[in-house]
Amino acid sequence: MPWKPPVEDPFLKAAREQASAPPARLGRRLLARLVDTLLLGAMAAGAGYPFVSAALDHIQEKIEAAKQSGVTVQVWLVDGTTSVQFGIALGLLFVLGLLYEALPTAKWGRTLGKKLCGIQVRDIEAHEPPAFGRSLRRWFLYTFLGVLVIGVLNALWCVFDRPWRQCWHDKAAGTFVARA
Repeated sequence: MPWKPPVEDPFLKAAREQASAPPARLGRRLLARLVDTLLLGAMAAGAGYPFVSAALDHIQEKIEAAKQSGVTVQVWLVDGTTSVQFGIALGLLFVLGLLYEALPTAKWGRTLGKKLCGIQVRDIEAHEPPAFGRSLRRWFLYTFLGVLVIGVLNALWCVFDRPWRQCWHDKAAGTFVARA
């Protein structure tokens, strides 16, 4: 039987390559987030437009009715109709964010923006795509902090964090963004 040189185990090689992935560059992360935000915003705007439009039309009708009454009256802009319409639009944003951000991150470690930029979200310990719970926590905290306007500090945190360049939402979820 002829001698064959030992061949490296392909599974061990893949695991070693995955574990040695360095953190992604900040420019790529920013570009990926910009692409993801634009795509998610466009989807949410398209899905929520009928509901927000109906709520704004309802508010306008209330204002016109108050003007035509000739009497000074107090007009409540948020009532049962507008709160339901805005609630549906907000619920759509949540569902679309879940479908666009949390699920793909849990399954493949990336969204479309991250795939285009060649980066991937990984669990800090296993170097695999994070579990669904971690992906959901990561996305929800990013969104929540963004609404509170301290999302800017969250996003800038990765500039100073070493060695993994984690933002707060990455730290809370136990993830980091790596080059793919």
